[in-house]
Amino acid sequence: MTESAVSLFEKLVQADPPGNVPVLFDTACVIGGSIAGLLAARVLSDRARQVVVIEPDDIVAVTGARAGVPQDQQVHTLLPAGQRWVERWIPGVTKEAQDRGASLVPDTGSTVIDGVPQAPDGEGHHLLAIGRPLLEALIRDRVTSLPNVSVLRAQATKLQYRDDAVTSVGYVAMPDGGRGAGVLDVDFVVDAMGRSSRLSNWLTQGGYDRPGLERLAAPINYATALFERPVQVTDLEQTGALALFTPQYPSGGVSVAAAQPIEGKRWIVMLMGYGDSRPGRTLAEFREACAKLPPVFATATAGAVIGDVVTYHQAESRRRHFADVGRFPARLVSVGDAVASFNPIYGQGMSSAALHASCLASYLGGGPDLGTAAREFFRLQQVVVDAAWAISAGGDAARLDAQNGAEVPADVRQQRWAMEQITAATLADGDVTRAFNNVSYMLRHPATLADPALLARAVAANERAAMAT
Repeated sequence: MTESAVSLFEKLVQADPPGNVPVLFDTACVIGGSIAGLLAARVLSDRARQVVVIEPDDIVAVTGARAGVPQDQQVHTLLPAGQRWVERWIPGVTKEAQDRGASLVPDTGSTVIDGVPQAPDGEGHHLLAIGRPLLEALIRDRVTSLPNVSVLRAQATKLQYRDDAVTSVGYVAMPDGGRGAGVLDVDFVVDAMGRSSRLSNWLTQGGYDRPGLERLAAPINYATALFERPVQVTDLEQTGALALFTPQYPSGGVSVAAAQPIEGKRWIVMLMGYGDSRPGRTLAEFREACAKLPPVFATATAGAVIGDVVTYHQAESRRRHFADVGRFPARLVSVGDAVASFNPIYGQGMSSAALHASCLASYLGGGPDLGTAAREFFRLQQVVVDAAWAISAGGDAARLDAQNGAEVPADVRQQRWAMEQITAATLADGDVTRAFNNVSYMLRHPATLADPALLARAVAANERAAMAT
C-alpha cells in the first residue's frame, strides 16, 4: 500500500541526520550557494570525499545583501520547523544567531487578523527574527568550514552526460576567480540555482525531458524599511507582529504587514499588497500606512530610518514537477526555489529548503540505485512541495479570486469556505489555532486541517463568537 502524504511528511519532519554513513561519491557538486544549496552541501559532506559549491557571487567574502538574492532585503522569518531542521544539520546556529543580535521571539499574540489577535495555542513556539544575509552567512560559515567542502567562484554553464548520468559540470570562472573556463568531473549534482534555474534548458540540450512548469499568477508587491530600535528586545512591550487582512477589511491596500526586531538593534517592517496595491513606496507613505496598523507598527517605525524603502515585485508563484518528468539523467536532483518558489510572506522558503535537505539525506540513506534517475528523491520532495504550495499558492489564489470576484468550482468554493472557518476560529479557540499553526509552521501536513472534527469545532467557535458580539 502506498504510504500517505501525511505519513511521509511526518517522517521527514521527525527525521534526524544519519550517524556514521558510507561514502557514496568522490566528488559531489552543488550549483548555487544560497541557503538551499548550502544545506544540500552539508548533507553531501557526509556522503562525498569532496563537495564543490559553484557560485558566481563571492559568498566567502560577502557579509551583506548579494546580487544573486534580490529578495534578501525583505522580511525573512525562520519558522519553528525550519529552526528544528537547520539545527539538526548545523547544531548551535540558533544560538550563534542570537549572539549576533537576532531575536528568538514568542509567537503568542503576534498574529492579528483584521485587528483581532489569534487565540494562544499553548505550544510556546518561537520564531527566529533575523535578516536573511546574516542567517545565510552563519550557515555558509559553518558549511564551508567543513574540511571536504570548497567554493568555486564561477558561473555553471552546462552539464555533460554519459550512460544516462551526469558526469561533469562546465563552468566559467568569475573575473577574479583565477581559473577561466573549465570542467568539473562529478559523481552527483544538486541544482540550487534558484527561481531562474537554467537546468531545464541544459536537460533539453542533452536530449532529456524538462520538468513541467506550473505558474500561478499572483502579483505581489512588497515595501520594506529598516528603522533604528533604541531599546533591547527584552524591554519591548510586543516583540513583533504579523497582521493579516481579508479583502473586505479597510486596510488601505495592505494585505499583510510584518514587523520584527532583528540584529543590529533594528526593526525590519514590511507591507505587502496584491495586484495593483503598492503600499508604502515612499517613507512618508510607509509611516502613514503603519500608523493605521496595530500599535507595534507605529513603535517600530518611530525610530530613524536606515537607508531607503526597498520594494520587491513578484508576478507569480512557480513550481517544477520533477516527480512527473519522463527521461531524466541519473545522479542529478534539484532543490529550493529551483523547484518551487512561493510568496515569501508565508515564510516557507527557508524552511522548505531545510526539508529538501532532509529529503536528500533520506534518499541517499535508502540504498538508491545511483545508475537511474533519482525518482525516490523527487517523490519525497513532492510531498514537501505539495504541502507548501497548498498553503501559500492556495492562499494567494483564494485572495485574488475574492478580490477580483472570480467564479470558482463548487468543490474549490467548499474547500475555501472550510479554510475561512478554520482561520476565523483561530481568533477564538486555542485548539484550532494549534492545528492551524502546526500547518503554517510546516510541522504538520495541510491535509490534517481536513479533519471533520476540526471543522465542526471551528464552526462552533465562530457561532459562539458571533453570538457574543
